[in-house]
Amino acid sequence: MSSTSAATEPRTTEAIRADFPALSREIDGRPVAYFDGPGGTQVPRVVADAVRDYLLHHNANTHWRYPTSEETDRLIADARRQLGWFLNAQPGEISFGANMTTITFHVARALGRGWGTGDEVVVTELDHHANVAPWMALAAERGITMKTARLDPASGTLDWAHLESLVGPRTKLLALGAASNALGTINPIRPAADLVHAAGGLLFVDAVHYAPHELVDIEAIGCDLLACSAYKFYGPHVGVLYGRHDLVAALDVPKLAPAPDTPPDRLETGTQNHEGIVGAARAVEYLASLAPGRSPRDRLTNAFAALHARSRELVERLWDGLGAISGVTRYGPPPSASRTPTISFAIAAVDPGDACAALANRGVFVSHGDFYATTVIERLGRAPAGLIRAGCACYTDAADVDRLLEGVETIRNAERGMRH
Repeated sequence: MSSTSAATEPRTTEAIRADFPALSREIDGRPVAYFDGPGGTQVPRVVADAVRDYLLHHNANTHWRYPTSEETDRLIADARRQLGWFLNAQPGEISFGANMTTITFHVARALGRGWGTGDEVVVTELDHHANVAPWMALAAERGITMKTARLDPASGTLDWAHLESLVGPRTKLLALGAASNALGTINPIRPAADLVHAAGGLLFVDAVHYAPHELVDIEAIGCDLLACSAYKFYGPHVGVLYGRHDLVAALDVPKLAPAPDTPPDRLETGTQNHEGIVGAARAVEYLASLAPGRSPRDRLTNAFAALHARSRELVERLWDGLGAISGVTRYGPPPSASRTPTISFAIAAVDPGDACAALANRGVFVSHGDFYATTVIERLGRAPAGLIRAGCACYTDAADVDRLLEGVETIRNAERGMRH
């Protein structure tokens, strides 16, 4: 564990910012303010160093009796432990893949081999389509029935009563996002687990947008499967899956006959992204280094608590600031609700892509479009242009938020000036 874990107080935002080389980038003499974290965060130096060290000094394939192969085996085993601490799960329940989308297609295919006509899967309008399309494919391939729980566009939240009405004795699985990558809405995952388990079904959780902001606790959530992506919490591009041990052991997974047939390896098809797995482990270790504690999980808990308090202040500043600008419409729940520090908005008469480019010219990086949450954008009446999205990360400070607000106001004033 990093020496910074010996600190007696959580590290300050200023100290954290020094760990990210990307923050030294400038546009016309102004440092870049990165609000694109919901699509992928920047990476601290220690994570990049871990990836580099693996590739230059330990690079090998697995399970052979020579030093670099044995080192790779140990590093992957350590990564399962680190991600187990991150999710509060057992190392043997952690597997890796290319990304959450690929992992979900793989798991869906394995589950679907045992399903057929009359079986049902419930999805929601609030979800990223990576947690919709894999289950839709089963409807075409296996004849299962898809049911979709409604989004309430006014509040940006799930219609819980409608979801409850869809889950029944034929429900094989509920696929639910822990948090909306488009609106920041956090869903009630434990009640969802209780609901679907009472009906005899499984809960698959997409935690890609949730995991960077709220520390996942598998035991508290009670889900059967959960996927997230390391590049959303300061790591490289690699996906992570928690799978309940007995469930994974029984899955009819597509795999090569000679490949390992015990959890969690049986879910990992082909040679994995070893350097990405090492980097993911280092990202967890980095997060744990941001606050003191007696154990890795304690340090993670304390770090997330400190980061959550800071992000709450930032999202209030951003939400209120956007609301004060004439012609700006905010979407999703307010800061007082259960949400992540990600806000989507629109500027009247301004194309989101044009706004994104104009902000980039000022050194403020935001994302735009539908963010693969296509149904959300349609239900909000924002298709096809989509929205502008700004997400706060561990390195975001109040000055970044103020620069974003200044840029939005400048864009709005310029548009109004053109009309007059």
